[in-house]
Amino acid sequence: MPTSLTPFRLIGLAALLAPVFASAAERLTVTVTNDLDAARPSETIAVPWPEVNRALPGALIQHIVVKDAAGHVLPHQVTNVAPQAKDPKNVGAAYGELLFQHSFVAGEKNASFTVEKTEALEPVFPPKAFARYVPERLDDFAWENDVIAHRTYGPALSAPAPPGSGKEVLETSGLDIWFKRVDYPIVDRWYNKGHDHYHKDEGEGMDMYDVGPTRGCGGVGIWAGGKLFTSANYKSWKVLANGPVRAVFELSYDSWDAGGIKVSEVKRVTVDAGHQLDQIESTFNFTGADRLTVAVGLNKTPANKKLGPTIAVAHDQKNAAVLQWVELKAAPAQGAYGTAVLVPGASGFAEDALNELALASVEPGKPLRYYAGAAWNRAGKVTSNEAWQAYVAAAAARLAHPVRVALRAE
Repeated sequence: MPTSLTPFRLIGLAALLAPVFASAAERLTVTVTNDLDAARPSETIAVPWPEVNRALPGALIQHIVVKDAAGHVLPHQVTNVAPQAKDPKNVGAAYGELLFQHSFVAGEKNASFTVEKTEALEPVFPPKAFARYVPERLDDFAWENDVIAHRTYGPALSAPAPPGSGKEVLETSGLDIWFKRVDYPIVDRWYNKGHDHYHKDEGEGMDMYDVGPTRGCGGVGIWAGGKLFTSANYKSWKVLANGPVRAVFELSYDSWDAGGIKVSEVKRVTVDAGHQLDQIESTFNFTGADRLTVAVGLNKTPANKKLGPTIAVAHDQKNAAVLQWVELKAAPAQGAYGTAVLVPGASGFAEDALNELALASVEPGKPLRYYAGAAWNRAGKVTSNEAWQAYVAAAAARLAHPVRVALRAE
């Protein structure tokens, strides 16, 4: 189960790299150490691109290959989320991170990989993480990986409907879920089918989650005086990385009144292949208070009442998580699903009429990092409430024990 939704620690890089980076190397060896006994499928390994460029001067993203210890070529990605510099000499100096994945089996403590330059033009790998703005559906913003998909809502959906237009109107900053049964991308396919066609499972999955004015699966608000104050639909968006291993995007929200304090938010979402949970960093700006309490929520009624849902809710204090398991009694063909928010450092739990909430304290301008996601039993990976609770607990354990990465040029 993946836990690599948080940046990895680089141990002793200066000491390891300085003696061997004085001249160009043939390859960069990446050694990853894992101190947990549990399996870690789809672990994302992140190597700062400046270290790749230092070891392999002139390395370009279309002319490198990443191999595991057996010599198998691994899908990889080079981001420019936080570029280090411009690259006026075209020597490959301006990128952010080299990303690839490895699935640790239970008890596997170390894994080694090599990064090499190639003369050949390396092929583009199929995307397993993807995000995009959807102007053709009232400013939706949608994202997915190979196991789950989501969307949220933009300004066109919240705009008033012209008389006689029949336009849908919804004001919410809640996060939606699209449940998948396939590992290939479905966002474009489902939107191209036409709105509402994906509310029926035709083999790929379906949209059966209700958001409305709630927090959906992982939306936030400010908790003050026992009341939740929430923003409207997102105002603007920005895609920072887009697969094949990881997608990163930002959503910005106009300021709203939170019990007499004006608050605005920028939400950065990191979506890694193979993960049921996305990493979300919400940064709030406000004046008039040193700190505020943020509530991260799950919709209390995420399924249509006609489906006869039975909803089990768990407040996992040890792992600072709120979980649901939803059994759809009236529609067994639609199965059951779990949702969760995991908020490291949460100060407690609360609820209002619409949402189950995990609470955390924030300062202005400092991001709150949390995790949100879901799993459907018909996808075959998480098939029971017990399995979902175990998945979230394992995710929390691995977040507390990130893998360690060491580099050596050879």
